[in-house]
Amino acid sequence: MNLAERLREALEAGHRRQPVLLPGDALELEEPGAEATPAAVLVPVVDRPDPSVILTLRPETMRKHPGQISFPGGRIDPDDDGPVAAALREAEEEIGLPPSSVDVIGLADRYRTVTGFEVTPVVGVVPPDLPIRPQPGEVAAVFEAPLHYLLDPDNHRIREAEWRGRLRTYYEIEWGERRIWGATAAMIVNLSRRLELAR
Repeated sequence: MNLAERLREALEAGHRRQPVLLPGDALELEEPGAEATPAAVLVPVVDRPDPSVILTLRPETMRKHPGQISFPGGRIDPDDDGPVAAALREAEEEIGLPPSSVDVIGLADRYRTVTGFEVTPVVGVVPPDLPIRPQPGEVAAVFEAPLHYLLDPDNHRIREAEWRGRLRTYYEIEWGERRIWGATAAMIVNLSRRLELAR
């Protein structure tokens, strides 16, 4: 069984279970009662002997989430045919990943961000060593982190910080010098609980 088949089987089996998931920050939208903006991200799993995940570092000049680590992705435009199309389009725009190179595995659990986006993670498998071309205005760096490390619950740390006058808890995953936290870490935690591959 190849990587795509294993992930597809694990995701389909995971959707038949009821793991405890992180729902997101529905109560922290900037305007009370406002509807969340639909968005999608691609979780690009690289088909290596030790599979890895492509992640991006956002420039410090970005208005939202500057300097944070994220998956390639963004809002779902009216012309997009759903979250898969949006995630593939954004990945091509941000890091030059050709949509034809992605074997789409399926959708993971939506996550509502503190900035008012409802994000659908799209899991896909890509070949190793594709030429990556980061878009400088949106991506400061691109790197890979091991899939097994990201999904291992032992690496999911709960942190606390004060935000807008209240104490908040969030997840953080440290890999080398990289600090993955916030919505990206939460989506990884949810994917880990849904797949349970690390166990």
